[in-house]
Amino acid sequence: MPNRGLMRRDPFWQELMDFRSNFDDIVNRFFQFPQAGTEAGAGANWVPPAECYLKDNRFHVRLALPGVEAKDVSIQVHGNQLTISGERKQEQKLSEENYAFREFSYGSFQRMISLPEGVKSEQVEANYKNGVLEITAPVAEAALPRKVQIKTSPESKSIAA
Repeated sequence: MPNRGLMRRDPFWQELMDFRSNFDDIVNRFFQFPQAGTEAGAGANWVPPAECYLKDNRFHVRLALPGVEAKDVSIQVHGNQLTISGERKQEQKLSEENYAFREFSYGSFQRMISLPEGVKSEQVEANYKNGVLEITAPVAEAALPRKVQIKTSPESKSIAA
């Protein structure tokens, strides 16, 4: 076996590895990435995905809420702020040794969405079908996008010098 003697330790690489480990922990906690054999998101708050768009003079908000019953969802409008909250409950409880891993999140959720100018918030309607909550509200005609006509002026005569 060769004699290595004392080797100098480079502190830069150790600090880099410590930074990487800490950064990974922060990102994993923020996004709640599941690890094999863990309970990521169990009992923690979760955020359902949403999409908002304007179609047929109505503002639409759609939320994917699979596994959530309509009775467990609340919708409130305050000014131009739409608040959707609720809870996804865990239906079956298994002991931890039965899980290989878990990716479902259970618990309460809340989404706050600012309604654009011109949305008639007093006429908000909601429909829940196949795990998708769709909320719509009419938009005032004055707030809808409109096409602007571009006027052209007659070309000015150029004077030859």
